[in-house]
Amino acid sequence: MGLTQACSSPTQPEEMEKPIVYQVFTRLFGNDREINQHDGDLAANGCGKMADFTPKALEEIRRLGATHIWYTGIIEHATQTDYSSFGIARDHHAIVKGKAGSAYAIKDYYDVDPDLAISVPARMAEFEALVQRTHDAGLKVIIDFVPNHVARQYHSDACPEGIEDLGAADDTTQHFSPENNFYYFPGEPFRADFNLQQDEAQPYQEQPARATGNDVFSAFANHNDWYETVKLNYGVDYLDGRSTHFDPVPSTWQKMTDILRFWASKGVDGFRCDMAEMVPAEFWGWAIPRVKQEYPRIIFIAEIYGPDAYRRYIHEGGFDYLYDKVGLYDTLRAVTVGYANAESITQCWRAVDDIRDHMLSFLENHDEQRIASDFFAGSPEYGRAPMLVAATISRGPVMVYFGQELGERGMDDEGFSGRDGRTTIFDYWTVDAVNRWRNKGKFDGHRLTKQEIEIQKFYTTILNLCSKEKAIYEGDFYDLMYANPQSNRFNPHRQYAFLRRAGKEVLFIVANFDKEDAVLDVQIPSHVFELYSLKPASKIRATNLLTGDIVQTSFTDESPMHVVVPALNGIVLKIRTR
Repeated sequence: MGLTQACSSPTQPEEMEKPIVYQVFTRLFGNDREINQHDGDLAANGCGKMADFTPKALEEIRRLGATHIWYTGIIEHATQTDYSSFGIARDHHAIVKGKAGSAYAIKDYYDVDPDLAISVPARMAEFEALVQRTHDAGLKVIIDFVPNHVARQYHSDACPEGIEDLGAADDTTQHFSPENNFYYFPGEPFRADFNLQQDEAQPYQEQPARATGNDVFSAFANHNDWYETVKLNYGVDYLDGRSTHFDPVPSTWQKMTDILRFWASKGVDGFRCDMAEMVPAEFWGWAIPRVKQEYPRIIFIAEIYGPDAYRRYIHEGGFDYLYDKVGLYDTLRAVTVGYANAESITQCWRAVDDIRDHMLSFLENHDEQRIASDFFAGSPEYGRAPMLVAATISRGPVMVYFGQELGERGMDDEGFSGRDGRTTIFDYWTVDAVNRWRNKGKFDGHRLTKQEIEIQKFYTTILNLCSKEKAIYEGDFYDLMYANPQSNRFNPHRQYAFLRRAGKEVLFIVANFDKEDAVLDVQIPSHVFELYSLKPASKIRATNLLTGDIVQTSFTDESPMHVVVPALNGIVLKIRTR
């Protein structure tokens, strides 16, 4: 059977909306230095600011079709840049990755990263102004919440009065205590397989050593670990068979919920929660309802990679949305590069059918390689077909990463982040395609290539359809693959076909992953017409929403729909039935 109807659950947000999330690495967006030094510092390579998100910039992001903008890297994190003249303690260079540092090594949960401010002392005011500008542009604000780990030299000098700092009251003579915020190795110094002195006068010292962020429960970390971070303690004793100690409520639960409330009070509309499954679902089930009691429309997105935990983090943890990485992303990537057949996409939705409205789809983010990179597809053209599927297959949210809509290749060798097909999260750098699109804030398209303009037009069309077409943001889904086995007129290895339906409006969608145009006959089973009480028509005029072209075809179970689907692209035919 080809049908599935997306479910709803108590955690579904109240408003009927398909969130379209535009993720942007905040410090890179506005940087317009034309020449960057390899491993260059702030003075050499410059840095984008929150102020670069002008009303014009936000208008352009909204025009792309975004409903939400995820400002990645807002909260203060460890860096090799010296801000001690502003009362911000220096970070030891040996435990900072890259000159700029990782946005996921949080140094002060209650502060804004100074790199992003025009005036460092006014950085929180500048963030509040950014939130207001974003809202004025009709966009909602998402920021990161990094709950599993913090920078090794974490210390909040900006926390509100009455808030106790993380680790301030810890008993460092115990490896584990539910009241400790960190895990300790009494009597053992922190050790590593790399130089703990680097270019500093003295080596980095930490005694007793604490567990490293990627669940390294030892005093030793190697260069492949998240060595710049330490693991937070939510009441799980990992060296005692992962025994749990949740009653009374652990200290960390209270402190992290206070942090969520703090940022929600600043007008933030949602949190993307980093490595959410490394934190117990019980914490989320305790914290999220408390935040939502005060801010009922705020959303929580979980970065999560374990399908066995999906339903627990929705139903017990209270998350609105989960990353669809190991299912849809991995499958679409494999289909795009020819390692898997298009028909395997069917298994993706079947695996999460009961929670599909909660799955956030994407093809790029700060962790993944760019589609156009040599490590993925090598050209942005290959991203059209998978993006069509990712954006329209469900009522759940879809996300794009800044520059994806321009075909940014991510093939720079920036410094700490090598030439790996990703846009750096560790270095000061300029993102070429984004820089030329911005054109010093003019956004006039004069510096974009013809290909980049065409790719941007495609993304703009797709993302806006997600908000405009009821069949996409609210409608049912019907998979046509079971009714279309391999034939001379349909290749399930390279084409994927499905319907979206709301009322008497039907969208007929085909993605063509092949490098050649496809002339197809696609069978519509009689079950579609019976289920939705639709009247078949042997001759119809349908509009291809991707191009505006009018197509004459049939919509009946007696003869297949005859369509031509361009190479590495797709069609979205809108059919109005009686």
